[in-house]
Amino acid sequence: MNNKILFPLVAVFLVATSCQKALETKSLTTSSETLPQCKNVSCPSIDVEYLTVSGTSDAAALINAEIQEFISQSLYIGEEERESTVPTVEQAMKDFIQLYRIHSAEFPNISAEYFAEITVLETFNTKKLLSLRCRNYIYTGGAHGYGAVTFKNFNPSTGATLSYEDIFKDVAAFEALAEKLFKKQNGIPDGETSNASGFWFEDGIFYLPETFGISKESVTILYNQYEIASYAAGSIEVEIPIEEVNEMLKISID
Repeated sequence: MNNKILFPLVAVFLVATSCQKALETKSLTTSSETLPQCKNVSCPSIDVEYLTVSGTSDAAALINAEIQEFISQSLYIGEEERESTVPTVEQAMKDFIQLYRIHSAEFPNISAEYFAEITVLETFNTKKLLSLRCRNYIYTGGAHGYGAVTFKNFNPSTGATLSYEDIFKDVAAFEALAEKLFKKQNGIPDGETSNASGFWFEDGIFYLPETFGISKESVTILYNQYEIASYAAGSIEVEIPIEEVNEMLKISID
């Protein structure tokens, strides 16, 4: 190929590559107070803070669908299997309120109203990785509500969700580091099983939780209530400094 043609092509490629940016996101908030059916009649309190990815790319559509699914799934309190179609955030709030009113009619002695708090916040956003921290807390009666945190990690170019295997070169090495820091954080001596402080790991063998997230400062692994300990223990997080895992990462987080 003629060098006069090759050099401009290379230049265009390098410029295009270097101009890849982090996804543009927009923060949104909504609540049950915005719904018409709550203007004159009392409704359960619902507060939702979330983000959407801007643009019309397939990646943006996939990520936004995952966010919407998390919110709608959090608000679904029906006993029957939910329809396959994911409702909008507004419709999910309306469904939550409708089911509350049905339950109130069936059980008039319900002493406290239901409520829901949901957040989807960005913890890391570069051209290589988008990481979100998704939290919900739902109360539908009883002694206490239930909450959970789920991290979602995405490939910004495709919208695909990323697993441990997608992000770490050697998951076993990362797991060994996580176990070391977990034991240190919980005062478990070397040589003791991971259940030495009353945790519920099967056969006392440490394992990574399903959910993990990334920020500029750390990789966070998180066990929700009942995963490895009682409800009273709350969620259990281990923050692993990013400098300790840099060499393990498949992708650059700069």
